[in-house]
Amino acid sequence: MTSAKPAVLFLCVHNAGRSQMAAGFLRHLAGSDVDVFSGGSDPGNEVNPAAVAAMAERGIDIAGEFPKPWTDEFVRAADVVVTMGCGDTCPLIPGKRYEDWELDDPAGQEVEAVRPIRDNIERRVRTLMADLGVTARA
Repeated sequence: MTSAKPAVLFLCVHNAGRSQMAAGFLRHLAGSDVDVFSGGSDPGNEVNPAAVAAMAERGIDIAGEFPKPWTDEFVRAADVVVTMGCGDTCPLIPGKRYEDWELDDPAGQEVEAVRPIRDNIERRVRTLMADLGVTARA
C-alpha cells in the first residue's frame, strides 16, 4: 500500500453502495495511477444489486466486489479518506486529508433512483482526481 502514487480510501456504513461505486469509478478512470480502497463501519452481506446495475450501465463492473470492514492499516496508508454517511463511526486520524461527501444512500433503491447518486459520485471522483493531479483515462 505504500507507493509514490496517491492512495484513496472510500468509507461508508455498509460498503455496499456509495463507497463501492466511488472506488469503481476511481479504479476505472485512474487505472494504476491511484491506489484505491473501500470499507464500511458495518459491512453488509453483498454489494447493492442496483449499484452494480447502475455502474454496469457505465461499463464498470463492480459485481465481483464484496463489502469489507475498514482497517487502521488502510486509513493510515491513505492520502485521502472520503467518508459517505458513516458519521461518528468513521475513523479520524490527525493529519489525514478527509472529505465528507453527503450523498443519498442507495440501499433498498431501484436502479432508477441510484443513477443520480452514481452520477454525483462520478462528478466528485473526477474533481478529486483533478485535485490529486491524476488524469482520467476514460
